[in-house]
Amino acid sequence: MVTDETVSYNVEKEKNAKTKEILKSVYEALTEKGYNPINQIVGYILSGDPTYITSHNNARNLIRQIERDELLEEMVKTYIGLDK
Repeated sequence: MVTDETVSYNVEKEKNAKTKEILKSVYEALTEKGYNPINQIVGYILSGDPTYITSHNNARNLIRQIERDELLEEMVKTYIGLDK
């Protein structure tokens, strides 16, 4: 069916969803390996050292797909409720 309405695609929304999905996967991998995931993720964000993140379930490679500043930006948005 063809319509005259313009379809809108929000790249930012897709990017945010991917960031959230990656962060959840990393959190789960760290938990499975017995680490405190919050401490490990904070250590990674502050230092940039990927060895804070386990390689279990490809978590280290996943977290590297997100720029640390973008990760922090999304976390702050979520914390203050702007992610809705």
